[in-house]
Amino acid sequence: MKNQIIGAAIFLTTIILTTTVQAANSEHIKQLLATKQCQKCDLTSAGLVMADLSGANLSGANLTGANLSRANLSGADLRGANLSGASLFGVNLSEAKFGGANLTGADLRNTYLANAELTGAYLNGANFLGAVGIPSQIASPEEFYAWGVAEGQKGNQQQAISYFNQAIAIKPEYAGAYLARGVARYQILDRQGAFQDAQVAQKLFTSQNNSLGTQTAQAFIKELQTPVNEKVSSGSPSFVEFLGSLGSILLQFFPF
Repeated sequence: MKNQIIGAAIFLTTIILTTTVQAANSEHIKQLLATKQCQKCDLTSAGLVMADLSGANLSGANLTGANLSRANLSGADLRGANLSGASLFGVNLSEAKFGGANLTGADLRNTYLANAELTGAYLNGANFLGAVGIPSQIASPEEFYAWGVAEGQKGNQQQAISYFNQAIAIKPEYAGAYLARGVARYQILDRQGAFQDAQVAQKLFTSQNNSLGTQTAQAFIKELQTPVNEKVSSGSPSFVEFLGSLGSILLQFFPF
């Protein structure tokens, strides 16, 4: 009986403490939603799913672990804010300002980042998979390549091509990115674009003494030179079937 009483007391104490914390944060949440002005607010673990925070001033705010999934933060001022571990999945971050913000471990998948200012932000461990408009300076060509392969495996060929474009823009000699972009173009039946990428990939692989890459590019070129039969548009590209797993093949071309 005594143990039950102690257990009940602990349970009630936990509820009281939790309620107190939520009450403290709820005032800041009310302020934010009512005025969109919440500089240096404590919004730790706040639930702001699908909130309209366009143009909000959250500079210096503590948003550690907050859930902002699918919110609208376009044009928001998040300079110096702490967003470590926050969920920003599917958020509109166009033209948002992140100078000096901490985005360590933040979930930025499927975000829209057109014209977002990320210079000086801390991005270690942030997940940008599926994000649109990622500034080239915040990721390596290898990261763009990996995101492209991941999108390609999910069937999102246009997004994959966009990532491969960014990898190539940063590193023009990235043979694997040309090959991968060629395969993605082939999968959307852009044989001319695929052929051009395959030729560039072959030349680069050869100059880099990458025999596997050269052989793969040559096999791709041979496939592309084969006359198209009537079944190509309705079936899976035979080149992918020939290589086996597209992901396992393309992942061999990371330059490390």
